[in-house]
Amino acid sequence: MRLIEWFRPGIKLKRWIALGVAGIACISVGLSFLITEIYPSIEKIVLSVILIISGCIDIFFSIKYATKAFIKIISYGGGFRVSLDADRLSDLLYEKRILIKGPKIVAIGGGTGLSTMLRGLKAYSSNITAIVTVADDGGGSGILRQDLGMLPPGDIRNCVLALADTEPIMEKLLQYRFEDGILKGQSFGNLFLAAMNNISDSFEEAVRKMSDVLAVTGNVLPVTLDDVNLCAELEDGYIIRGESKIGKHNTTHPGRIKRVYLEPENAKALQDALDAIMEADLVILGPGSLYTSIIPNLLVDGVCDVIKKSKAVKIYVCNVMTQPGETEGYTVYDHIKAIEDHSFAGIVDYCIVNTADIPDDLKKNYLDDGAELVKVDYAKIKKAGVSIIQGDFVSIRNNLVRHDANKLASVIIDMVAEKVLAKDKKRIIDYYYVKDRLKSRVI
Repeated sequence: MRLIEWFRPGIKLKRWIALGVAGIACISVGLSFLITEIYPSIEKIVLSVILIISGCIDIFFSIKYATKAFIKIISYGGGFRVSLDADRLSDLLYEKRILIKGPKIVAIGGGTGLSTMLRGLKAYSSNITAIVTVADDGGGSGILRQDLGMLPPGDIRNCVLALADTEPIMEKLLQYRFEDGILKGQSFGNLFLAAMNNISDSFEEAVRKMSDVLAVTGNVLPVTLDDVNLCAELEDGYIIRGESKIGKHNTTHPGRIKRVYLEPENAKALQDALDAIMEADLVILGPGSLYTSIIPNLLVDGVCDVIKKSKAVKIYVCNVMTQPGETEGYTVYDHIKAIEDHSFAGIVDYCIVNTADIPDDLKKNYLDDGAELVKVDYAKIKKAGVSIIQGDFVSIRNNLVRHDANKLASVIIDMVAEKVLAKDKKRIIDYYYVKDRLKSRVI
């Protein structure tokens, strides 16, 4: 029988407190041996070290198992149940305490690309802030936006779920889309956020409350609380109004996008979003649709200014494939150039690009839809002053090419560890913790 089994009878709380007290006593006695004598003997030094180490071990196990005992008490003896089992929740509490010291990461964008990346990043840091576009006017989000006068919840919902630590059944419920009736095509998560918006003072507060309910790692913020519409001007001067129409404009009026802009143009950025960028170690643009997910955030007043002022390392995660209606024929440099044209030169320090190939049959399917692998034009990118991080970042699911969340997160975290944490002596523990996490996770 293991020694730990001796502590199991009863409610398993008082004995762990006693163990902690014993640990404190050991440390106190050990320190007293060193303090009371100016020149303690070797024997006393060795004994002191043993007592101090033993005390630390006792305190560690005291905290760990007292937490488990406490959770079990409130779960089974207090008239209500906690959805997480005690072992998992105590480990989660310990993990959060460590992760809260992780690098400060701000991810700017929207759509499925951003939420995919967030799922990988949350394993390394709790200091994650997702700043999400609110220009969506299509699908279920567009209906709720029009009927209820609220900001579109879709991209926000996806990011909240990506950073949430919740049971699988809860995530499945919030992602469920009704198949019949007046709610056909509507996501339950969107309705949940809409209801939360109605009982909150602002959309920002509604998102925060939803995040609290789902135990979100980090923060999810709308880039602005203003009601904005995204417009695109084609090279021939034709104007497309509405985010949902921009990607489909080739069916009615083909042409290359010259620029996108917001109506009204003076939308004010959320102050919490600006503060997060200013304090960040790393600012990530993308992945996501260039003109409808990433750039709209940069058009909000104040965002570009604070990105320029921030000392954070700036990374752009380029899409794996071009996107019909937005980036046909675009190279990696074309993506960077479009971002700079809508913000400022030098906004990107590093660009993450995929250099892995995809199966020929899948490549043909995408080509039939007007999409292809984004080509890397090294010379132009280097001339623009942007460093390239290349590798295999592809994940193929259901015949769709996506970024691999784990591969993408690992290269991003490794960069922030080497470029930021390693250069700050005060954060050396964070550096070694992050590097250890990178080694322990199987990619």
